[in-house]
Amino acid sequence: MTKEAFTVAYGGLPLEGEARDGELTWQTLICADRTPSGSLVVGVAEFPPGGHLKFHRHDPSEFYFCLGGSAVVHADDKTMALSPDVAAFIPGGTEHAIVAGPDGLKLLYGFARDSFSSIEYDYTGRPLA
Repeated sequence: MTKEAFTVAYGGLPLEGEARDGELTWQTLICADRTPSGSLVVGVAEFPPGGHLKFHRHDPSEFYFCLGGSAVVHADDKTMALSPDVAAFIPGGTEHAIVAGPDGLKLLYGFARDSFSSIEYDYTGRPLA
């Protein structure tokens, strides 16, 4: 796909999510196999109250920006609070997980990669505390 400037409407995008990931859904906004873009993947993830993303790691670094609700982000042995207007940076290769707060969680996430399908998730099996 040719790279060019574009806009995308969040509301009309399909919901994605798999049970192996945890309790969440996401919508992909920018991704080279869906949009005329490159070197950036951006999406919005939503978690129900207490929902989670299981412990995993992947090569690219990732960011989270909380749009609503709250969560605890576990990154290696560090625990970080996520609340509206707070961003988190997860270095590549870091084992991490998210547990949404009592009001659920809505966050913007992104990777410096061409497409989401090029990111290999390694679910570590570490239990959520």
